[in-house]
Amino acid sequence: MRVYAHRGASLEFPENTLPAFRRAVELGADALETDVHVTADGVLVLSHDPDGGRVFGVRRRIAECTFEEVGSWGAPSLEELVKEFPGIPINVDLKVEAAALAVSTLRRLGAEEQVILASFRSSTLRRVRALGYRGTTSLGRSEVARLLSLPALAQRGPLACPGRAAQLPLSLAQPWIVSRCHALGLRVDYWTVNDPAQARAFAALGADGIMTDDPARIVPALR
Repeated sequence: MRVYAHRGASLEFPENTLPAFRRAVELGADALETDVHVTADGVLVLSHDPDGGRVFGVRRRIAECTFEEVGSWGAPSLEELVKEFPGIPINVDLKVEAAALAVSTLRRLGAEEQVILASFRSSTLRRVRALGYRGTTSLGRSEVARLLSLPALAQRGPLACPGRAAQLPLSLAQPWIVSRCHALGLRVDYWTVNDPAQARAFAALGADGIMTDDPARIVPALR
């Protein structure tokens, strides 16, 4: 089972910072999970929130700042993350419509196969796929709804289920959902799991991965 460090080792270091990601890899996480917003000068920066208030104490919107300003808070760029951790799978949640920028950035870095692009917005992911992204994409919110609501036979074929990963909340941890995803060729990742016993239960369920804030406890529980 793949263990994603959710925003890095975010119980030990400020989330979505390079120290948090370095610590997660040190603890044995298989993959990293992060979120991105876009600065005023067009740089993908790692942040879950649209501003720096909660994490960095700077109440300014990322979209209104240059990357130099945001970087001074301690927020790295996606490019910095990819370059520092070559070969380590990275899941990137696009918090804004940045499909073209994400695809062009990762293509320039030669990192398409390394990075899973995710978003709640199905429209964003459709745009990513239309741009010919060679890496994995997750299912958007409406695509997950389709996955769960339509009969399995209605979802056969490459156009019916366009993503390659289903990233689901804990409330959807049911055997039939895992089985349906696997039958459609989708990997199944759940978020967010911080209890070791629960992590082992997800492994027994057949999940392919879990996202955790606490790799220090979860990695040993699954190894």
